[in-house]
Amino acid sequence: MRFWEFVLTAIVAELTPGPNMGYLVALSLARGWRAGMAAVAGVALGLTLLGAAAALGFGFAAQAFPAAAGLLRWAGVAYLLWLAFDAWREPAAGADEDMALSFRRGLVTNLLNPKAAFFYVAVIPLFLPVPPRQDQLLFLTAVFVVIATGIHAALVLGAGGARELLFHRSRERAIRRGAAVSMAAVALWFAWSTR
Repeated sequence: MRFWEFVLTAIVAELTPGPNMGYLVALSLARGWRAGMAAVAGVALGLTLLGAAAALGFGFAAQAFPAAAGLLRWAGVAYLLWLAFDAWREPAAGADEDMALSFRRGLVTNLLNPKAAFFYVAVIPLFLPVPPRQDQLLFLTAVFVVIATGIHAALVLGAGGARELLFHRSRERAIRRGAAVSMAAVALWFAWSTR
């Protein structure tokens, strides 16, 4: 196993913009770091579930049915666009509702994230002997989830801090709508870059 090469690859992959990054930054700018951290927890659970599915053979099914990957891609783009629309029109909700809603949206955004699925199916096996063992796949999945969660948390805290500097009640709607436009832009960029 080429562990340190994998760690470096995982860091670079997570620093590359994608649906998770766009959603987490937009959410943290619009609703603050607490909502962002709830979404990070959802994303981490989603990454864990995708990794476990890949280790248990989902990757072979995805390679056998390439149309499934295309469906996953478009479902992810559509979901991000729906989140952008919802952020545009939705008034601020209560704090408790925000946490549960942010967690669920982070989870779903990640489960529909073809970038994460591709990483598990096509990238992780490059760092393992052939044929890879399930325990090795699960170990690298856990390492990837830790790396991704650390990077996502740093992004959320940075965006949440920027929001604190920018936030004023008179600008709340503009910040929320700016975040919605940013999220829509990420969805369109993702659709274009993965064609």
